[in-house]
Amino acid sequence: MGMGIDTRNLMAKRAAQEVKDGMVVNLGIGIPSLVPNHLPSNMNVMFHAENGVLGMGPSPEVGKEDGNLCNAGGYPVSIIAGASYFDSAIAFAIIRRGLVDLTILGALQVSQNGDLANWIVPGKRVPGMGGAIDLAQKAKRVIVVMNHTNKDGSSKIVKSCSLPLTAKGCVHLIITELAVMEVAEEGLRLLEIMKPYTLEDVLKLTDAEILIDKEIAFME
Repeated sequence: MGMGIDTRNLMAKRAAQEVKDGMVVNLGIGIPSLVPNHLPSNMNVMFHAENGVLGMGPSPEVGKEDGNLCNAGGYPVSIIAGASYFDSAIAFAIIRRGLVDLTILGALQVSQNGDLANWIVPGKRVPGMGGAIDLAQKAKRVIVVMNHTNKDGSSKIVKSCSLPLTAKGCVHLIITELAVMEVAEEGLRLLEIMKPYTLEDVLKLTDAEILIDKEIAFME
């Protein structure tokens, strides 16, 4: 599956639909960081980052960046009215106390029962796990936004993860460039398919067992 800039934004736009007014939201690096670009301007959301910001705004204009103000990925951000700063200990206390309503993360693999592997491919360079373990366990809702397949065509949605786990049974919703799937008690439920893909494509490219018991929406 190719990942054009539009594909990334399509996935971010779908993830943005899960953000509701008044939420405290933590975004992972990569595609999740595009989510704010797809929210209505009147929506009141406080974005949280592990490095100690609550109330991040959009990316600043070129030349207006503040060297001291960045997100957990190190990219420059702005702040909105009511924002606050704190140290990393408090940033993680907010997460561990369960005060983050929603986290949107990237992943290397997700299993059909919602296990998340998103921090290391053994033998590769380790960027560090960041806040993913805490967020995956403690956020009220966990959404994964990722490519459906690896570069070699193998599925990233699997029966059980072969990579080291970040957290077990933590994922609620998976959004890829092909489909939207919900991790339910009964298993992995297919909710939506992104056009121009078909049900056949999704089944062929998914290594996990999929439940199809609801009417599937086709998203443009």
